[in-house]
Amino acid sequence: MKLLFLILENIRRNLIRTILTGMGTMMMVLVVTLVFTVLSALDRATTEKQTNLKAIVTEKWQIPSMMPYSYAKALSEGGAAPDDPEAARPEDSMSWGFFVGSTEENPAKRSFENLFFAFIMEPEKARTMLDEVDMLDDEEAAPLLAAIQRMKDVPNGVIVGQERLEKMKKRVGDRITVFGRNYRDMDLELEIVGTFPKEPARYADSSVISREYFNRQLDAYQRTHNNKPHPMAEKTLGLVWLRLKNRKAFNKVSEQILTSPSFTSPSVKIETSSTGIGGFLEAWRDVIWGMRTLMAPACMLVLSLVISNAISISVRERQMEFAVMKVLGFRPGQIEMIVLAEALIIGVSFGFLSAAITYGIVNGYMGGLPFRIAFFPKFSVPTDALWWGPAMGALTALAGSYGPARSARHVKVSDVFARVT
Repeated sequence: MKLLFLILENIRRNLIRTILTGMGTMMMVLVVTLVFTVLSALDRATTEKQTNLKAIVTEKWQIPSMMPYSYAKALSEGGAAPDDPEAARPEDSMSWGFFVGSTEENPAKRSFENLFFAFIMEPEKARTMLDEVDMLDDEEAAPLLAAIQRMKDVPNGVIVGQERLEKMKKRVGDRITVFGRNYRDMDLELEIVGTFPKEPARYADSSVISREYFNRQLDAYQRTHNNKPHPMAEKTLGLVWLRLKNRKAFNKVSEQILTSPSFTSPSVKIETSSTGIGGFLEAWRDVIWGMRTLMAPACMLVLSLVISNAISISVRERQMEFAVMKVLGFRPGQIEMIVLAEALIIGVSFGFLSAAITYGIVNGYMGGLPFRIAFFPKFSVPTDALWWGPAMGALTALAGSYGPARSARHVKVSDVFARVT
């Protein structure tokens, strides 16, 4: 205990240097935490699962995928023949189309702020099939559940992410007109019935409109255009998500879909969601590689050098102190441990403080880290960051203080007192 009090007193004694070293630690931990936040989310999305996995069915030869909606029912059954009891079937499924529009009618005034992007889907599937949303408990998903229930009574209802609501300066209960961009000449009159939960942040900029309502709008377009269907009427299905029990079920469903004559015009492909998402992220490969192999290690190296420089200055100033300690009976190992412990306490405490502040501000105040990659508009800082910070602080503190600590260990009493005399 006496040794611990001595260490704490040494940290307090030069408070300005301690604070400056700690601030450097906090800044570097902040940067690395944000980098790890993005990388960990992408790793989770692209990690292959063996059980409770999801598969994506898309058009084989075209990006973006645009399949006829007539594929949806059969694909949702995994391509299984209705009268085949031995066929493999998904545990759950979800079909997606995409509606891109703007709340601004004048094309010259359209911008990212009035952009409107929505999934065309069965609203109830948002609770059971959207990544990360399906992991929430009912209390956490309460805003979404209320919105889904409301859409049963409001056919033209829309669920809008909280960030998109703020950008549009709208709130739940307001009505909006969305002017189609990928579905030209289709303008939707929508009522905002609810929003997504704050977590996960990735849906903060997205919306959901009912597939049933959208199909009725396509029918209305045909009635008002001399019975001529919309040019996109046979291309409204973007992809189908399937939840499968295990890899064996995935292989069986893949075989059923790929060998079925029902999905040949256009042809389709099926892959695990991790593979599919990995394909979407291919364009970001170099950025992700740079973040993982260059940026994060460089930050930790710089932090180690900052700590090393600060501790080296302290050791040089305290050579007389270490000499006196040796005269009083302190062993070289104890002196080395004191220097290492001082750096370790600074690194761990300021590392945790940085991680905790980052977690609170990014998740609580900002609603997620706004770093758009592919269809990930935001990233939530995981709770694991609360140990990332102390761990990074500890590792860099030990790395940076090892050299100065060895120097303190080998202080020669005779040389120090010779300079004094």
